[in-house]
Amino acid sequence: MMEGLVEQILVACGMGLIGAVVFAAIGLISGSDETTTLAPLTLLVVLLGVPPEGVFTFFLAGAVAKHMTHAVPTALLGIPGDTMATPLMDEANYLRKLGVPHIALRKMISGGAIAALVAVPLSVLFAVLLAPFGEVIKAFAPWVFLGAAILIAYFSAGRWASVFTLVPFVLVIVALQTLTATYGVKLGVSYFLGIAIGPLVASLFALMSPGERVRMQRDSVRVFSLSPDVKGWGGYFPNPLKVLDKRQTRMTLATAAVSSATFVFSPVAMTVIMGEVIGARIKHAYHRLTSVITARNGVTEATYIAEALIPLIAFGLPLSPVAAGPAAPLFNAPPRFSVDSTSGEINNLHTLMSTSEFFGYGMLAVIIAILIAYPFSMNFAHRAALFVSRKVSHEAVIATFVGLILVIGLWEGGLLGLMVIITVGLLGGFLSRFLGFNIGVQFMGYYTAVLTVPALLTLGG
Repeated sequence: MMEGLVEQILVACGMGLIGAVVFAAIGLISGSDETTTLAPLTLLVVLLGVPPEGVFTFFLAGAVAKHMTHAVPTALLGIPGDTMATPLMDEANYLRKLGVPHIALRKMISGGAIAALVAVPLSVLFAVLLAPFGEVIKAFAPWVFLGAAILIAYFSAGRWASVFTLVPFVLVIVALQTLTATYGVKLGVSYFLGIAIGPLVASLFALMSPGERVRMQRDSVRVFSLSPDVKGWGGYFPNPLKVLDKRQTRMTLATAAVSSATFVFSPVAMTVIMGEVIGARIKHAYHRLTSVITARNGVTEATYIAEALIPLIAFGLPLSPVAAGPAAPLFNAPPRFSVDSTSGEINNLHTLMSTSEFFGYGMLAVIIAILIAYPFSMNFAHRAALFVSRKVSHEAVIATFVGLILVIGLWEGGLLGLMVIITVGLLGGFLSRFLGFNIGVQFMGYYTAVLTVPALLTLGG
């Protein structure tokens, strides 16, 4: 038994290390969306047969590491590292204009490290408190998903447009399922991948349109100003508690605690709201800017951890925007992980790992991510930003992920699976671009199609 435990820990450490290194590097690339990167690579790890604890540590270490290094392009280059970094741009740009982007960077990363450490135990605690209601929620899963889909759609950028768009989107998913079933092909991963890469598919198709291509053209190369590197500490691993003042530490802990409890709301919305709450309490302009950017980056870490862990531990159902998006492979990745639409049977990390394992491996993943991403970002952010901006081709990164999607799509459903990925991606990408019907809402629409629609048809006789 002890040998088995040691083996599990070694596997978890190895996968956590891989996740932290890979996503710390991806976080340096501006505009790298979480769902487009975290979800497909986590899905690949699942399909490769990695043990549950390895899958979990890979995902969580990757998410935490990415939300540390996304601070580098955000603070130093003035371009968002990913979707979650967008609400941090105002404060980051103001601090760049003041000539202190290195201060913004250090505050952001330190706030993220502290928030991640407290988010895991708080998320496990909230999950334990909600777990007694798990069986009731599972029994009403089709209607819970419908309610969650409407709620998440309403709080998305599209508001009522997103709510009403759920109906045709769900019908398209049902129609595609019916079509593939007539050819004896049952798809699950392909729908998930299509939604995840929707914005990428929409952009690639837009490039083939003469009108859109003209609108995308630029007359000059975009220029970024990178400030000199300034190091204000000795050694390799700075203490985040010394980078932040005591008030900023308290505020970061408070916002992380609140965002860990409100797991059903949009992570971007929580980041904005928590920043506004902090900013309203501080009068001094410089201290307000540094405190808000610290707390907001802490919220990006805490919400991702909580929105993955709480539904996973308490219900086994993806009942949050993060669970339905980037963390979806932890819940539903046929043939390994699944949520049966007919019987309601759950077979995923919820049934394969205990609460104590979620806590232990969760803390392990966070510690590994901090050990990798925190000192790297603090010591080498300037050189890393310079290298990425000059040497890394965005086209090469896009091509890599397109290749990965092609392989997985053909593996699951052949040419039909690939066509479904393109169809769902194109539809979802344009709905997101023009109506604010974002990826999180689309994933909830997918689960509504596979769970709620059959229940409605059964109810109607």
